[in-house]
Amino acid sequence: MRAVLQRVTAARVTVGEEETGSIGQGLLILLGVHADDTEADLQYLVEKCANLRIFPDTAGKLNLSLLDIGGSALVVSQFTLYADTRRGRRPGFTGAAGPKQAEQLYEEFCARLRALKIPVATGRFGAYMAVSLVNDGPVTIILDSADRKQS
Repeated sequence: MRAVLQRVTAARVTVGEEETGSIGQGLLILLGVHADDTEADLQYLVEKCANLRIFPDTAGKLNLSLLDIGGSALVVSQFTLYADTRRGRRPGFTGAAGPKQAEQLYEEFCARLRALKIPVATGRFGAYMAVSLVNDGPVTIILDSADRKQS
């Protein structure tokens, strides 16, 4: 699984004219699911997103996590995080999980964040969405569950 985390003061997602989710302070999480992802990949990213210390403490140091600040998460499915651009000019997406598997893991990711008492807003899986945000810092972090296998 891959996630692009953007620390935000506000973020929202719309499908057409309908706002499907919005948050104040917290993380916008763009989440991509790989065809080979497992339970271990899912749990790794949930823990990283909830506990990564990328929010400032009173001294301005990045010492606080999403859990520490009581922030929210806006989670948006993003299969294009698995774009293969090595050949040609059109990206391929064969590494991305199929819709059924991806939606199941996306929903489980959101459920596990909620189980940690993190308020979670979402986009609409598989829909064409417009995402707007106020990036705070700016702070943008890329996480990949494949990294857990290399450490």
